[in-house]
Amino acid sequence: MSDQIYDLLIIGAGPGGYVAAIRGAQLGFKVAVVEKRTTLGGVCLNEGCIPSKALLESSEQLYKINNSLDAHGISCDNVSFDLKKLMTRKEEIIAKLTGGIAGLFKKSKIESFTGTAKVLAASDGVQQVEISGKETLTLKATRLLLATGSEAIELPHLKFNGKTIISAREALSLPKVPKSMLVVGGGVIGLEMGSVWSRLGSQVTVVEMLPQLIPGTDPQMAKLLQRNLVKQGLDIRLETKVEAADKQDGGFSVSLSSKKGDEKVETEIILVATGRRPQSAGLGLEAVGLAANQQGFLEVDENYQTSASGIYAIGDLIPGPMLAHKASDEGVVCVERMAGQNASLNYNAIPAVTYTHPEVASVGRSEAGLTADKIPFAAGKFYFAASGRALAMNDNDGFIKVLADPETGRIHGIHIIGPHASELIAEATTVINFGGSVHDMAVTCHAHPTLAEALREAALAVTKEAIHA
Repeated sequence: MSDQIYDLLIIGAGPGGYVAAIRGAQLGFKVAVVEKRTTLGGVCLNEGCIPSKALLESSEQLYKINNSLDAHGISCDNVSFDLKKLMTRKEEIIAKLTGGIAGLFKKSKIESFTGTAKVLAASDGVQQVEISGKETLTLKATRLLLATGSEAIELPHLKFNGKTIISAREALSLPKVPKSMLVVGGGVIGLEMGSVWSRLGSQVTVVEMLPQLIPGTDPQMAKLLQRNLVKQGLDIRLETKVEAADKQDGGFSVSLSSKKGDEKVETEIILVATGRRPQSAGLGLEAVGLAANQQGFLEVDENYQTSASGIYAIGDLIPGPMLAHKASDEGVVCVERMAGQNASLNYNAIPAVTYTHPEVASVGRSEAGLTADKIPFAAGKFYFAASGRALAMNDNDGFIKVLADPETGRIHGIHIIGPHASELIAEATTVINFGGSVHDMAVTCHAHPTLAEALREAALAVTKEAIHA
């Protein structure tokens, strides 16, 4: 047992944990971080956000060469790709970023421990955590922050085997392009991974139990996305359930059921992408009287402190969207409040993005939510088909929708489907975060020709003042 007592001990070095650690060090805390991986960055950097975007970018370049360049007068023959090089590039990006975090830890004098953490009962108000790694040791801290993230949900009749029934982790590192892939779940992860392997040549079928893709997103955007994905070669089955998967030579015979009846689909690989759950098992939380709620989350107060004094939790462990940037911001706010600062996070201004093509991005309230809460709103919409920049890019399918109060013009939500929606959503998020109105966007000069002009036009459309619509 070390005699060192840290000001802040963090379990988990993902986007919540490592950001909290760096901010804590900036505020003068003596910080230590425990991570079970040998690399920092958590799921996001090692097997999630970053590697998936690397593969999406590479596969989209291939798709454009094969399908979109002719419109620009460019012809390409005998186009091929090297899957090994594609994967090597992905790993190099991961190594650069995880190594960058290690460098930031060194610069900030943050101590990092590799091993499995188990929370022990506090002693005289000091938190204690046992670390099992190359050696077993116990660390002490006045404050303990849990940032262990989440894990993929396994279905009882589709248990992961790491090779033919897989999660997103394995889907990021397949050694060859499967002839066919069945994706169970039409959410963000399923559609992104399905898009990657479809572009690389696999016949991808997506099965979703609910009536639309990306449940919870704007229905108009979901329909447009579905139409585009079908054009790209994906087979989308909505309101469909996987009943069983029978092993056979070369893959599986999968039994599906829907309103249309029962059928069987042959597939080489099954990707289960039905969601994620908080990862708190094995932490020993019972030793400090903590237990997850029915949804698997830990409940926290406005300071992110759990019911156990001195123990905090952020990110995927607590209620809210399971997003890396949400975890990072919670990490910053949490440690700033520990330092006595009056920090806060506007949960209505957390953007969500799906990195398919076209991209889908939203921030703020939805039409369905506003209607359910009986909040009046007016909607303005602008299509990228009228955007000079989008037409020049030959990427003009999609639209921007702005929802605002019909009296004051204050913006409730902004929803985007189209080119670079993931970047455009930043301006939308800023406006909502500062309580902006459609007038604020209307009087803000936007460079021409840009995709961002569409945001201004959509805002103007709320009051029927759009110039180019």
